[in-house]
Amino acid sequence: MSTLDDRRLSKDTYRDHLATVNAEGGRNWIYPKKPSGRYYKARNVVALFLLAFFFSGPFIEINGHPLLMLNILKREFVIFGVAFWPQDLHLLVFGMLSFVVGVVLFTVVYGRLFCGWACPQTIFMEMVFRRIEYWIEGDANDQIRLNKAPWNTEKIVKKGSKHAIFFGMAFLISNLFLAYIIGKEDWLTLITDPPSEHIAGLSIMILFSGVFYGVFAFMREQVCHFVCPYGRMQSVMLDNHSINVIYDYSRGEQRVKIGDRNKIKNAKATLSDLGLEDPTQFGDCIDCNQCVKVCPMGIDIRNGIQLECVNCTACIDACDDIMDKIDKPRGLIRYSSEQAIRDAQDGKKSTRNALKHTLLTPRVMGYSGVLVILLTTFIVLMSMRTSLETTILREAGTLYQELPGDRYSNIYELKVINKTFDPIDYELVLLEPEGEIVSLGTVDQVEGQSLTKGRFMVRLDQEQLNGMQTNLRFSVRSNGEEIEQVTTGFIGPSE
Repeated sequence: MSTLDDRRLSKDTYRDHLATVNAEGGRNWIYPKKPSGRYYKARNVVALFLLAFFFSGPFIEINGHPLLMLNILKREFVIFGVAFWPQDLHLLVFGMLSFVVGVVLFTVVYGRLFCGWACPQTIFMEMVFRRIEYWIEGDANDQIRLNKAPWNTEKIVKKGSKHAIFFGMAFLISNLFLAYIIGKEDWLTLITDPPSEHIAGLSIMILFSGVFYGVFAFMREQVCHFVCPYGRMQSVMLDNHSINVIYDYSRGEQRVKIGDRNKIKNAKATLSDLGLEDPTQFGDCIDCNQCVKVCPMGIDIRNGIQLECVNCTACIDACDDIMDKIDKPRGLIRYSSEQAIRDAQDGKKSTRNALKHTLLTPRVMGYSGVLVILLTTFIVLMSMRTSLETTILREAGTLYQELPGDRYSNIYELKVINKTFDPIDYELVLLEPEGEIVSLGTVDQVEGQSLTKGRFMVRLDQEQLNGMQTNLRFSVRSNGEEIEQVTTGFIGPSE
C-alpha cells in the first residue's frame, strides 16, 4: 500500500462517529457558514424555479383540471392533468416502479445530486429557513455568539422573530400541501369559511404545521441522517464509478497549512519540523477547513464519500475560492468519481472523463434496460386505457329465471366509471349471442369523474345457451363509437 493510502487510513477515525453527535452522545449543533460561489448561484436559480412551481402548483390547470391532486381519502388522483381511479392501480404501480428504478439509476450515475439540488428538505432548509436565519441572526459566528449570550432584549427579539417567521412559513407550507391533496376549490372553501366550521381540519393543519416547524427549526440535518429512507439506502446504490462531490486526495495530500509553507519558504522552519522530506510532498490542500465550515451536515469531505453528504456543493465553492487565492487550479473538490481519482493517481486517464466511464458500467446498463422495459409497459398500458370502464356482474344471490317460449333471463348489475372530466353519453349493446337487453335502471350518460350504477336484464332463447354457463359479450359505445368490449357469464339450466 502506498504512503498516501497509509495517510488516508490514519485519518479514518471519522467513521467511528457522526459529525452531529459528541462524545457524550449529545447533539453537536451545526452552524454552517453562509455559502457563496458559482454552484451556490446555480442552486439559487434551481431553487427559485422549484419553489415557484411548488407554490403555484395547486393553482395550475391543464384544460381546466388540476395539474396534480392526490386525494387519498376520496381516492381521487390527478397527475399532470390525467385522472386516475383505484381501478387504475396497475398503472400507478408501473409508474411508481419506473420512478423508483429511475431514482436508483440516477443515484448510481450521479450520486445524491437530487438531495443537494432538488430535495424539498434541502430546498426549504437551505434556501428558505436558513436564509431567514442568516438575515435575522447573521452568519455562523454571529449565531454562535448570540446563542452563548444571556437572554437580553436583542436575543429575545431575534429569537422570537425568527421562530415566529419559521412557524408562519411552516403553516404556509402545510396549507400548500393540503391544496395538493384536496384540490384548490375545497382548499379555498376551507380557508375562507369561519374556523368554527372546520375545527377538526384546523387542528390537523396546526399539528402538521408544528411538524414542519420542528423539522426546519430543530431537526434540520437529522432528517437526512435518520429519517429519510433515500439517504439511508443511497450507500448501497453507489459504487466507485458514481459521480459525487469528492475530494481529490491524489492532488490535495499531504496537507500543509499556508503558514507552515511560508515558514519553510522564509527559512523559519525546516522540512523535518513538519515531518516531510521534500517540498514535492506538499499537496494543494492548505488545511484551511473552509470546506468543513460551510457544510450544512458538519462533515469533512476530505475524509471521503460519507452517508451524511447530500452533494450540496457548498464545499466546492469554498475550496475553489481558496484555490483562487493561493494561485492553484480549481477542482480540488469537484464532481467526480472515486475510480476517476484513483485512475488519475495512477496516471491512467484524466479525471474529467469520469462521467463517460460511469455510464458504461454493467450496473448502469442493467438498470437502464429495466427502466426501458418498465416505461414501455407503462406507455403501452396508458395507450390501452379507456375513458370509460364498465363492470358487469350478475346480481348477487340470483339464479336464472325461466320465461315463456323457452326463454331464460339473468339480472345484472352495471357499474360505469367515467375517468375523464367531461360527461359522456353511454350505450350498451349485446354483441353475442343474440338476445335482448331490458333496462331496469337506465344509464344514458355518465358525469365526469364519477361512478354510475344501473341494472338490466338479459333474455336469451334456449337455443342460444351453451350449457349452464354461456359467455356474453357487450359493446360499450358513446356517440356511436365503440370504446371497449366487456364479457360476463349467463347462467342457464344444466340440460
